[in-house]
Amino acid sequence: MSQPLEGTFSAEHSARLLRHYRYVVERTMRALGGWIALTPELSAKLLMGRHVWDLAQHCDAFGQRLPELRSRAQVSEAANPAVVALMDAVENAEGPDQTVERLVGVYGVLKPHLLATYRDHLAHANPVYEPPTRRILSRCIDDEGRHIAAGQTILRYLGAGPRVAERVSARRRHLEGLLASAGGVTGAGLPARETVEVAPAPAEMSDDAHEFIRLEKATGTWPMPADLDEAQRAFGAALVAGDDSGLSRWLVPGLEIESAARALLQGASYGSHAIVACARLGHQRLVKLRLDGPSSSATVLTRWTSSPEGWRIAALDVVERAAVRPA
Repeated sequence: MSQPLEGTFSAEHSARLLRHYRYVVERTMRALGGWIALTPELSAKLLMGRHVWDLAQHCDAFGQRLPELRSRAQVSEAANPAVVALMDAVENAEGPDQTVERLVGVYGVLKPHLLATYRDHLAHANPVYEPPTRRILSRCIDDEGRHIAAGQTILRYLGAGPRVAERVSARRRHLEGLLASAGGVTGAGLPARETVEVAPAPAEMSDDAHEFIRLEKATGTWPMPADLDEAQRAFGAALVAGDDSGLSRWLVPGLEIESAARALLQGASYGSHAIVACARLGHQRLVKLRLDGPSSSATVLTRWTSSPEGWRIAALDVVERAAVRPA
């Protein structure tokens, strides 16, 4: 069967699509890179760091292809203002307790849509007229399938529990609504639903989500200054003991524990505390502490800052509390 030499898309149309792809991929790459320092969970941190490099390669490949399509090199262009609003919404999950919101935006909404869009483009790109574009799309399709599989594995791990699951669902609904309103990343509408399905992809050693989770679970100690380690241990002991005066000692002057956070901590008995995640943010440290007791557990997120009096907590929140079911 002969192939039409003019191809399905004109050079101008193909270039416009690549600029639209590059806009979303570039912003996603920058968001992931910026979130690494904000993300306490080691598994998610490793995932983001690994995928930033791949997305940089995608941006470069799209950008280098543009001059061959009679367009300026390395240019990104949003399809419409609604795409800009979508990416703004994806990027606004910058709180230290919003790891699952970040993962949902990238691995639950954006990447599945990009994968479907690339597949749709590849299906219509003429194999005689557009082999360079087809090779770029094929590479991106392989990477995105692998990224989605790894990201959704980490999301299931971090998103366990009814309260977190509700946050995941709400975030997904919100961003999918914005994506539909934008007409997808190209502005031309969403690809057919069946093209969104992702077949399991074999993970490379450097991209193995299960290995990232194993490393997170195996971490018994976290790198931090000795005086901060001593301070957070004393703070954890005060939480377990329900010692309000002991807690206040570690708060910066003027900081009060919000009533909602205090309510989640009160009325439960805890017997132990342990750090489950830690991240450096400039001169500050984000520490995620888990409290365990016979009937319940709680997760406390703190932001420590160095002061003349030593390490003090500049922000505190209880991001989750779960009942412990009897064995």
